[in-house]
Order: sequence, then C-alpha cells, then structure tokens
Amino acid sequence: MTDSFPVLLAVMASAAFLCRVAGFTLMRLVPVTPRIEAALRATPLAVMAGITALAVQAGGLAEGLALTAVVGLTLVLRSDVAAALLGVVVVAALRRAGV
Repeated sequence: MTDSFPVLLAVMASAAFLCRVAGFTLMRLVPVTPRIEAALRATPLAVMAGITALAVQAGGLAEGLALTAVVGLTLVLRSDVAAALLGVVVVAALRRAGV
C-alpha cells in the first residue's frame, strides 16, 4: 500500500457518492415517460453486457462457454442472479478441468 492510497480511496468514494446523489436528485426533476422508464430498465443489462464482453475478450474458451451457459440458464431459470452464480461455477469448473 502506498502513502497516496487513503487519498485515492477517499476521492473514489466521494465520486461514487456524488454520482449516486446526483442521479437521485436529477431524477426528481425529470418526468418519467415510458421511453425513459424503458431506458432505465435496460441499463443493468447493458452494463452486464459490457462487463461480460470485456471478460470474454480478455479470457478465452472457458469464459465464452460460461457466457453461453449463463444465457441458457437465464432463459431456463428466469433468474439473472442464479444464472450469474452458476456461470461462475461453470468457469471455475472449466478452468479446473484445464480448459
């Protein structure tokens, strides 16, 4: 740990807090139309897609197979959280198997 770590941590925590507060504050001023509601509902999926795309790009076959398993499990289980947790298990098992 470096001497600047506490300062960096405080800056990052402050930035995260300000983003949360700004989001809640600004949403009080914006009328929620059906189009805005649809965009807000799609945001978590877009974030997850971005994260998984980077993981598959940086990873390899195990990550690609796990992503395929997660998509299939999501369709079967109808639970994003359960599918994501099972995807972690799939990646761990594939890596342990040497894939």
